[in-house]
Amino acid sequence: MEEETLSIKINVADRYYPFKITTSGEESLRAAARRINEVVAQYRQRYSDRDMYDALAMAALQFVVKLIGYEATQGRMINEVAVLDEELEEYLQAIE
Repeated sequence: MEEETLSIKINVADRYYPFKITTSGEESLRAAARRINEVVAQYRQRYSDRDMYDALAMAALQFVVKLIGYEATQGRMINEVAVLDEELEEYLQAIE
């Protein structure tokens, strides 16, 4: 069964952007927009002499730095699981 799609508009940094999205993805998209707007608002408050574009750029950098950290952590975890899998396989072969 194909999932229903919605046409919605999402506000990011005081601009509205149209999206066609599945109903299951709507909540995530709206949550992402809320988080972006919260961080942009924090930067606009902290750096009131800067414009919206600067606040949006700083927010984007903050999110990408976090993403890079998560990706590195995920890579390390995948490697650790692979090592554990190899050790488990060796152990299972040794007790057979």
